[in-house]
Amino acid sequence: MRITSALVDPALLDLPWSTPLEEWPAQHLVALPQGISRHIVRFVRLGDYVYAVKETGERVAEREYDLLRALERIDFPSVEAVAIVADRQADDGRPLDPVLITRHLQFSLPYRALFSRMLRPETMNRLLDALAVLLVRMHLTGFFWGDCSLSNTLFRRDAGAFAAYLVDAETGALHRSLSNGQRGEDLEIARVNIFGEALDLQAAGLLHESIDPEVVCEEVVQRYERLWHEITYEQQIEREARRDIEGRIRRLNELGFDVAEVAMSTVDNGRYLVRPKVVDVGYHTRRLLRLTGLDAEENQARKLLNDLDAYRTESDLTDEQQAAHRWLTEVFEPVVRAVPAHLRSKLEPQELFTQIIEHKWLLSEREGRDVGMRHAVQSYLSDVLVHRPDEQAVLGVEVPTAG
Repeated sequence: MRITSALVDPALLDLPWSTPLEEWPAQHLVALPQGISRHIVRFVRLGDYVYAVKETGERVAEREYDLLRALERIDFPSVEAVAIVADRQADDGRPLDPVLITRHLQFSLPYRALFSRMLRPETMNRLLDALAVLLVRMHLTGFFWGDCSLSNTLFRRDAGAFAAYLVDAETGALHRSLSNGQRGEDLEIARVNIFGEALDLQAAGLLHESIDPEVVCEEVVQRYERLWHEITYEQQIEREARRDIEGRIRRLNELGFDVAEVAMSTVDNGRYLVRPKVVDVGYHTRRLLRLTGLDAEENQARKLLNDLDAYRTESDLTDEQQAAHRWLTEVFEPVVRAVPAHLRSKLEPQELFTQIIEHKWLLSEREGRDVGMRHAVQSYLSDVLVHRPDEQAVLGVEVPTAG
């Protein structure tokens, strides 16, 4: 047996590598919902972490491992590659397939676990938005996926929306940039795969009657194209309308994208031709991390920053860093600490806080006054959170699988 690992964990040696993955004993496994896969996949817990173990070919495993490591270095939203185990042999000497090990993404779920009940239109729309953003980020990075689908994606809740993460990269390729033809091919693959997945949900009775699988697969492409256009189009502006440049950058920031630089050139009639260079999504995430040290999804970060800015205004604090420190210690951390230990695996702290903010607003609207954070927290814990499923692990959930 030979282990190539980015993580030095001696516990890897204790797993039953001489047994085919399909026959691994239950004592080593964690019951997590998983998406549809062409490979055998099992989840195991080693120490404080859960890992996904996938049997595949050695060259495929090495290629995917290298790609995931490359994506990790550029901070792309994907699972983390941990190790390759090759040269496996059964006790009787039979060769066994190599495995790729990745770290399970906490608080994430495959789409079929999200829709173990009937999938409603608004939930599907949020999923498609997340997948479109993931594809745009991917193509801006120069990554060609080659197998875009809901099944190859994990979703995390993001303040009322979803954030999407790439799971399977074995068909991918990382380039300096992508041509329009490569982007088009990726979109066509996504269209076909998502159509099949929507038909599968429909056959299982999990798709709302108002959702047409054919419309769903077209919709993700349209959402991608609208977002890609907003990020990349060249804009002509008048010399006197320079504020339009700032407005364009603000719109991109609101979409969550960072602008590294702006290319400008003069054209006929004294106009400017403007094209921002968008580097990646994460504008609000990076600002929140810089101010508070909190690592959040983009929509979560936007809501947390709004709350921080409101606190700064109410406290009449001019120094942004000082306001962030006080907000963190006087507002955010007390709310998180108020959650009883047995409820803390329901939601991650950043998502929990954004939901409490929303709950506070709803209570205040209903009562016609500001109910205060203390009352909102207690109401949310007793009336909402206690009834939510455990999203940190979702152990023992039975998820429908394809026939």
